[in-house]
Amino acid sequence: MRCEAAINGHAHGVGIEPPGTAEGKNIVTRPRILVVGAGFAGVECVRRLERRLSPEEATVTLVTPFAYQLYLPLLPQVASGVLTPQSIAVSLRRSSKYRTRIIPGGAIGVDLKAKVCVIRTITDEIVDEPYDYIVLAPGSVTRTFDIPGLLDNAFGMKSLAEAAYVRDHVISQLDLADASHDPAERASRLQFVVVGGGYAGTETAACLQRLTSCAVRRYPRIDPGLIKWHLIDIAPRLMPELGEKLGLSAQEILRRRGVEVSLGVSIAKAGPEEVTFTDGRVVPTRTLIWTAGVVASPLIATLGAETVRGRLAVNAEMTLPGHDGVFALGDAAAVPDLAEGEEGAVCPPTAQHAMRQGKKVADNVIATLRAQPLKPYVHKDLGLVVDLGGRDAVSKPLGVELRGLPAQAVARGYHWSALRTNVAKTRVMTNWLLNAVAGDDFVRTGFQARRAAKLKNFEYTDAYLTPEQVRAHVDGTGRAG
Repeated sequence: MRCEAAINGHAHGVGIEPPGTAEGKNIVTRPRILVVGAGFAGVECVRRLERRLSPEEATVTLVTPFAYQLYLPLLPQVASGVLTPQSIAVSLRRSSKYRTRIIPGGAIGVDLKAKVCVIRTITDEIVDEPYDYIVLAPGSVTRTFDIPGLLDNAFGMKSLAEAAYVRDHVISQLDLADASHDPAERASRLQFVVVGGGYAGTETAACLQRLTSCAVRRYPRIDPGLIKWHLIDIAPRLMPELGEKLGLSAQEILRRRGVEVSLGVSIAKAGPEEVTFTDGRVVPTRTLIWTAGVVASPLIATLGAETVRGRLAVNAEMTLPGHDGVFALGDAAAVPDLAEGEEGAVCPPTAQHAMRQGKKVADNVIATLRAQPLKPYVHKDLGLVVDLGGRDAVSKPLGVELRGLPAQAVARGYHWSALRTNVAKTRVMTNWLLNAVAGDDFVRTGFQARRAAKLKNFEYTDAYLTPEQVRAHVDGTGRAG
């Protein structure tokens, strides 16, 4: 781990005035609010702070490797080609009215005692960023297990690059199968395995199955009956949060399309050309997509604070007990779910909660600055939507069970309204209409075609420091105390 370039808490090229200027002196005297992560929670928090704080009250800094907010629920539609990647990447630099300073990089450690966040910039430089108030919204990473070959052979579905790569890969399997004269190779290229029966896995399997069923019509040498999709999950039911009836409806839709759903089953071993299930079946495949849940960002482990199943243990006001000025929310925090009414219940890691928590945390940060009382986070879940592609969907808005076109209208309406900018809404709506009218061209870009793009190549979970390394690094820069 390189730690030689601590640059007085500031990354190069981010537009901060030298402290010798009059304006620079004013910046130093203002409270410094540092927001880590540009997901739903982080972006909603930053935008609220910008709207409700005057520039003289505080400076706001955002740490993120990408200057856009990714609308994660629509990733399966990017993988299937219904939406373009740009349409769900909402730029953070588009409007000139925003005053938040963006540090292009990722937080790899936090020293709560010294009030310093250690950041690895996109130029691979290690810098320290001091703060007075920190909002931790680093999100989550893909949950994996110690399964032989998993990290080396499985694809993820957690980032824009992964979704775009998976689309290229799936189409390329059709091309390679069409060109192959070996029946065994052709069979392995035309079988696809998705692990994870939650929303991400179910929507991914549904959308990509629809992509291959439409694309194979353009491949006269390929027997459509050879294309097989497998969706497996260790749980006894598909998407249990939807309830038994809707879960069974989604399962029936998938089976009607030819997707083999196996429950109570997981992966025992993953190889480059075959996957072994825990029930003993060996499936020849070159495509294993892993969507079996998420865990909090490894950044949380660098704090050395109490956690609940890996998520930072916070109170209902989303502050970290025993540490002034530390807020945490979203996938990385175990925020008590007061609306649920059950002892020990925490909010699920969904976009719906993250967006609302972001606004509430911003309000509580402002309340802290102004010596006002903080308010707890309370939000009743509005329901669930699952888009299975085409006219198929199941939804449960406000407890009302819907199927088919009504469910599809609710699902897409919810996603469309949740997009933060009118530009993003226009792009997504245009993509939906164009795809409905003209279909797909089944074009693969070939981007990253000669580079590895498996789970281990996107998560960068080995980039984080241990609590001891964070403390030693901060002490070494002369910032401790």
